[in-house]
Amino acid sequence: MTDWKSAGNTAVITGGASGIGLEFARRYASAGMNVAIADRNSEALDAARDELIAIAGNDERIMAQLCDVSESDQIESLCDAVYDKFGAVHCLMNNAGMGRPTGAPWESMDELQQMMSINMGGVILGCHCFIPRMLEGKEPGVVINTGSKQGITRPPGNYGYNLSKVGVLAYTESVAHAFATMEGCPLTAHLLVPGFVYTPMISSFLPEKPPSAWTAEQTVDFALPAIERGDFYILCPDGDATREIDEKRIQWNADDIIENRPALSRWHPDYAEAFERFMAAGSD
Repeated sequence: MTDWKSAGNTAVITGGASGIGLEFARRYASAGMNVAIADRNSEALDAARDELIAIAGNDERIMAQLCDVSESDQIESLCDAVYDKFGAVHCLMNNAGMGRPTGAPWESMDELQQMMSINMGGVILGCHCFIPRMLEGKEPGVVINTGSKQGITRPPGNYGYNLSKVGVLAYTESVAHAFATMEGCPLTAHLLVPGFVYTPMISSFLPEKPPSAWTAEQTVDFALPAIERGDFYILCPDGDATREIDEKRIQWNADDIIENRPALSRWHPDYAEAFERFMAAGSD
């Protein structure tokens, strides 16, 4: 257990005006932390700021700033503003993300570039700006990057989103290893892997919450204790996918390489029956 979540410490959350990011912000504000949220949706940002001020009981511990995480100057401005106001950062949560439909892997270049620059680029820029200052501060802290199960099993249908989240996975593993091998490093890194969560990004094309989707509150209820335990892979379940189901899907995906099966064989018609048998084995 670390003391990074102590009252008076500071958390920074990108994509913090809604969904999972806002729910983390609520928890941190309730715990007495200073909370800085960043988002590019000004209306949602204003509403979230007012809510967090009400939770905190005053506006001295809350900061909200418009920020497009794909723009390095805006991330740098956010970092400067947070340090000017609070003097230190103990939790950096690179959570901002977006989803856009993409077609075949040789189509939708504009959508691909936008998702890469926000979903992956925003994580990298956030780390490049904040981590050096966090290390200089020599205080306990965490870096939480929001990934996706689509970055692990990579289902067909949206190659651009998958690719961006694969990048987040690989980058965050590198950050965690660098921290772990740095003598006396006070920081740890964590990959948040939500299940199916009903957030504004989802509600934009699904007006009603599906029974299989978790809420942001359920996701944070699961994730926070895991982060505090020091887990790196925060693999969250949902209404359909238990831990056992996720593990088996991940195992099948990894075995594609070991067994030299066709790419993404889970969705290949020749392997449909084999995959069903694999998932059913040991479930009785």
